[in-house]
Amino acid sequence: MKSFIGHHEVATDTDYLELALGTPLELWLGEEGESDEERAARLDAARDILADDPELIDSVTRIAAEAIETHAPMLFHSLSRLSHPAHSTGLNRAARPARSTGRSATAPKAAAA
Repeated sequence: MKSFIGHHEVATDTDYLELALGTPLELWLGEEGESDEERAARLDAARDILADDPELIDSVTRIAAEAIETHAPMLFHSLSRLSHPAHSTGLNRAARPARSTGRSATAPKAAAA
């Protein structure tokens, strides 16, 4: 099934974002390996766009907030598993069973004199 926004076909998440913003993402994020001159020109163009459309910042903020709100439970769940590996198995150190050392819990026998 194809998705369209206006007359534009949307095939990827990037397409949705670019149509929502009205600009290519590379304008804001840059591209790998861009030269200093290319970066300066890109940032200059971005400043011009923001000067022409001061409400764009609010639109971008709203889109980012909606994306975070939509995906936060999944993102935070994934992050918590990465930062606390013991929690991913459902066990933490205090709840883990003690390892057997092969020793009994009885008191040692007195040595024969």
